[in-house]
Amino acid sequence: MNTFLLVFRMDITTPEAQPTPVQMQAYMEQWGEWISSLAAQDRLAAGGNHLSAEGRVLRPHGITTDGPYTEHKESMAGYILVNAEDMEEAVQLAKDCPILLGEGTSVEVRPVAGM
Repeated sequence: MNTFLLVFRMDITTPEAQPTPVQMQAYMEQWGEWISSLAAQDRLAAGGNHLSAEGRVLRPHGITTDGPYTEHKESMAGYILVNAEDMEEAVQLAKDCPILLGEGTSVEVRPVAGM
């Protein structure tokens, strides 16, 4: 088994893109079911979390900006680690992620390389 990072991105800056409380409740139920499914398949690795909308970005030459890094209104919202045989299996696991039901969202799948 190999470990893969699933990075969840979503639009955290546009007010219209934010889910209503009712939508958020439904999303969280779907999220819980998906995570439970990964755990039941022994595919959920230790590590991962939701990220705050706050942050700072550091760049060369002492430049620091407030707020998370966003590109095209997408920002990293969280991540998990999964166990899979290869990239294709990791992508198949990620395809069921409920975050993909929203607009302006994405899941990036990356192999975790040893140091």
